[in-house]
Amino acid sequence: MPREITAYSNPLIKRVRQLRDKRHRREEGLFLAEGLRILTEARETGRLPQFLFYARDSAAHPLVTALIADVEAAGGEAIETVPDILSKLSGKDNPQAVVGVFAEFARSLASLERTRADIWLVAERLRDPGNLGTILRTGDAVGAGGLILIGDCVDPFSVEAVRASMGALFTVPIVQCDWADFIAWLRAGPGQLVGLSLDTDTPYRAANYATPTFLLTGNEAQGMPDDYAAACDLLVKIPMLGKADSLNAAVATAVMAYEVLGRARG
Repeated sequence: MPREITAYSNPLIKRVRQLRDKRHRREEGLFLAEGLRILTEARETGRLPQFLFYARDSAAHPLVTALIADVEAAGGEAIETVPDILSKLSGKDNPQAVVGVFAEFARSLASLERTRADIWLVAERLRDPGNLGTILRTGDAVGAGGLILIGDCVDPFSVEAVRASMGALFTVPIVQCDWADFIAWLRAGPGQLVGLSLDTDTPYRAANYATPTFLLTGNEAQGMPDDYAAACDLLVKIPMLGKADSLNAAVATAVMAYEVLGRARG
């Protein structure tokens, strides 16, 4: 039976609020996800929160009812609360009807089966949570095998990145690693590394792609380091016909992903 928490001073509320901070997320191995759509996406992939907070007014919604039942059946805890506390947990003035506390689930390179997908997304030193979330959504849309984050990237389990992913965090496998480990793993099997770069004469539509294709997107401000570019099997650019010198990193990744998808499907 769900319990009710309405006091800001409740120890669990204080603990969950701290998960907005990266250090506390890492210490606990937990993260926050909010919104009925995102939590339903998670449920459909078999992932359920350890704690489910929901507003009393939303309890009658069939999807909320299903979430409550599944969380409790799995040994988690469903907690009825008030909108003000949901706002404190999510950091939003207009909170979603539900907030979940999940265990982190980043995977290792060794757990990936590269031949299960034609496209894989790779991002190095990606700093913007909105870009990370959008790239995850692109990965879901094109059926990418996963997203590999290289180096000092924004935390994919931050509230902002989870929100921006619109549930794709739960459908696209994520690996966090350093460059040396990634290159060693990549070269141990099939895979073409394609870098998005302005320092090449090869337009993206004139290139030949081999599967599986690993699309490498560099840092939003600096692009990829020279040695990373040198390690690519192919560098391509997206022509810019206006005054802008480059596309947003997430947009460029989406353009490239659909080009590779089209080639793979003939």
